[in-house]
Amino acid sequence: MSRKFSLAYLTIPGTNPMEQIRIAKETGYDSVSLRTIPLHLPGEPEFLLHKDEKLFQDVKNALKEYDIPLMDIELARVRPDLDINEYAPAFEKAAELGATDVLGSIWTRDTAYYTDQVGKIAAMAKACGLRYNVEFLPWAGMRNLQEAITLVDSVGTDNLYIMVDTLHAGRAGVTSAELARTDRKYFNFIHLCDGPAGPDGDPVLDSINDDLMLFTAREGRLYPGEGAMDIAGMVAAMPEIPLSIELPNLKRIEELGAEGHARRCLESAKEYFAIHGM
Repeated sequence: MSRKFSLAYLTIPGTNPMEQIRIAKETGYDSVSLRTIPLHLPGEPEFLLHKDEKLFQDVKNALKEYDIPLMDIELARVRPDLDINEYAPAFEKAAELGATDVLGSIWTRDTAYYTDQVGKIAAMAKACGLRYNVEFLPWAGMRNLQEAITLVDSVGTDNLYIMVDTLHAGRAGVTSAELARTDRKYFNFIHLCDGPAGPDGDPVLDSINDDLMLFTAREGRLYPGEGAMDIAGMVAAMPEIPLSIELPNLKRIEELGAEGHARRCLESAKEYFAIHGM
């Protein structure tokens, strides 16, 4: 089985797109996933391709120079204080670069609201020839696989998919059996990483489990096989779709550097699948 791997932005956060593209190619990835819609987090650099023509051209040149495709851009979120219309120009630039997908997430428990917003984002993406992939996170607005299935069914467009992150899925209690029972039409790509089963092992930031889970998600994920996630079971239960490695680990980046960490992420993933005969 020939699996395809993409290097997600959050694996080496803060890296500029041209450097991320170079690292992805030189460490053996098949594609790259860029963050061109920022989260506006403290200290996070913003790579606004639709506002910076030089940056756009530099990214275009880098993709051509290293002969590697852009798979997806992120992160088209649904949140009451965000204007989804601002995503349209980012989608247009992504399409010009050959991207096929957009990643998004939901940050409100108002089902009617987020269903409406997701439908509009999917329509914007479709106008650019892109697929919209929404991930569920156990502490966010859409928290598990069943809620994600309901969303896709409710919107009813053919370019809307569920993105399964192996860390978030495991922590949401999603099993390989549940994934295997789910129609494969819902899945388009996977975020691959490992991690502890719950907040144990994370530094005690405070008494709120959500914050503990967030710490691991943003800076303490593990290489495949190092944690408690049933990665083999989950991946086997879904179709043979691209695996985007999203594995932020600030300690490993400090030890190995961004390029070394990205390389080890891919090596460990391939080693893990070889051990499991996949």
